[in-house]
Amino acid sequence: MNTQTLEKPAIDLSQATPEQLKEALAKLEAKKDKDRESYKSLVAETVPKAMFRLCAASEVISNAKTETFQFFENILDLKNQVYGLKEKQQSHTFSTDKEEITIGYRINDGWDDTVTAGIEKVQNYITSLATNDETAALVKIVFNLLKKDAKGNLKGSRVLELQKLTKDFDSEEFTDGVAIIAAAYKPVRSSWFIEASIINEDGTKTNVPLSMSSVGFSGAYKFDFFSETIQKPDASE
Repeated sequence: MNTQTLEKPAIDLSQATPEQLKEALAKLEAKKDKDRESYKSLVAETVPKAMFRLCAASEVISNAKTETFQFFENILDLKNQVYGLKEKQQSHTFSTDKEEITIGYRINDGWDDTVTAGIEKVQNYITSLATNDETAALVKIVFNLLKKDAKGNLKGSRVLELQKLTKDFDSEEFTDGVAIIAAAYKPVRSSWFIEASIINEDGTKTNVPLSMSSVGFSGAYKFDFFSETIQKPDASE
């Protein structure tokens, strides 16, 4: 990588005449502009190089993912024939004494706009029950089931818990509210994944990193440029 170092003024500015100061400042300004142009040129030269390597790596990962699913697609087809049952599940795990691979897909919870009506009906009924400490605790439990995550969505698994409670409350308003929530559930398949592990002699597993963030740098390379920006907590706090 070609980098340029800033040069010091050729004269002692503390002893310079006004004319010399003006000339020195003009040179510094010109060099600053030149250095900035050099920086921009270096960025323009480096980004395509890095992008080429990253795109190549992405293609390798994509091909490996495709081939892995193709391998196990044949195995799953044979499994269905041998056992006479087509399993409906989100993931499948295959292992030997030394290795384990899991393939599958993940589900993101999704809801249509009617979910808010169901939530409101459930909350209205539950709020009316908070007459003493015992019922207040029950209200808190139900409200926790209706608590949204950071993305503003309910957890689909909690709807099952609400449905179990409809028998206990025996309330038309509560039951209808839960039914509206359940009908509003629109799960979306987000991604197909692969997880691989090496099984050690003691039975523990070492994950094979398959993402850019989980894999480490090659060799002994260390990137410490950002380390100075990390703020350590004050021990007195």
